[in-house]
Amino acid sequence: MAENIKVPTMAEYMAEGKKPEVLFWVGCSGSFDDRAKKITKAFVRLLNRANVDFAVLGTEESCTGDPAKRAGNEFLYQMQAAGNIEVLNGYEIKKIVTTCPHCFNIMKNEYPGLGGNYEVMHHTTFLKSLLEEGRLTVEGGKFKGKRITFHDPCYLGRGNGIYEAPRDLLRKLEVELVEMKRCKKDAMCCGAGGAQMFKEPEPGKEDVNVARTEQAIEVKPEVIAAGCPFCNTMMTDGVKAKNREDNIAVMDIAEMIATAEDL
Repeated sequence: MAENIKVPTMAEYMAEGKKPEVLFWVGCSGSFDDRAKKITKAFVRLLNRANVDFAVLGTEESCTGDPAKRAGNEFLYQMQAAGNIEVLNGYEIKKIVTTCPHCFNIMKNEYPGLGGNYEVMHHTTFLKSLLEEGRLTVEGGKFKGKRITFHDPCYLGRGNGIYEAPRDLLRKLEVELVEMKRCKKDAMCCGAGGAQMFKEPEPGKEDVNVARTEQAIEVKPEVIAAGCPFCNTMMTDGVKAKNREDNIAVMDIAEMIATAEDL
């Protein structure tokens, strides 16, 4: 599949004197984590299917600084953010889409304070807009009638009030959408937010991701749908901890749509 994936860089666009419709911000996880790379590729296939004129920064993209800021290193965050803003403003970027709610949140809400003003969209919202414009079609395919539960990422849901876009996409797949007891504004964190992804958990009775996975297992899903690479990792580890990887899959919504469409 890899040879069919077309991913132009901003530098290439600049050399041709062109500007893309949208910049795809890949993020650290989507660039380097083997599991999250599959989400990146699935989203790119959808962008290509919808004929979206997009580009990435490639080697010019650096971490947004979110983990540094959440871990309390404001100085490092501002250094990372300032570098990114300089690159983005140099290319006169106006619109950004990302598959990571952490990147989405910090660029949307905190970059403006440092001179980075962009229209920033999470990929579920962007995919929904492509559907509404008729540029992308989604049908049930392999997921039609399957029991799916959606885990709300903190920075997408409670952080930015985006609850319906991911669910609307799942409904388009004609799935049986079942909600966990704790969902939407009452949803529980997967355990990776606030830079917790990069450290060992503190002593306690149970890991957060296992507790959240148990809440998902209660509703007997065939797939736990996610909209965040960190959530994907944590829920996958939770499913493994419960020895349920044989009958419960953890998938990003972009992967589900790409899989349903056989991209």
